[in-house]
Amino acid sequence: MEKFGFKISKTRVIDFDQNDKSVAEFIYTNEPSFRLCIECGGCSATCTAGNFIPFSLRELQILLKRGETEKVKDNIEKCMLCGKCSLVCPRGVNTRNIIELAKRAFKTPELHAV
Repeated sequence: MEKFGFKISKTRVIDFDQNDKSVAEFIYTNEPSFRLCIECGGCSATCTAGNFIPFSLRELQILLKRGETEKVKDNIEKCMLCGKCSLVCPRGVNTRNIIELAKRAFKTPELHAV
């Protein structure tokens, strides 16, 4: 049956509806500009920390919105809060406040409890 040298893989479905989006909802409530992010990557391109270590604010924001918080939890402390990301954001997203709110949410789980 495999005459072409390959086989069809099983379907891989990620059900983002099952993820815990409470941290993102906490941030949306306290920093409405979080909704304005278009994931353009300007923040990551100018990031001081990202130039020296594996860190991407764009990736962290996407993961937060998807409810995939484990990787965010592991990487959020890498942000130096220099503010360059806020300066280059074409949509005026307050990225520093988003980082601060995410840190606070992870340290105080009852803030974002579902």
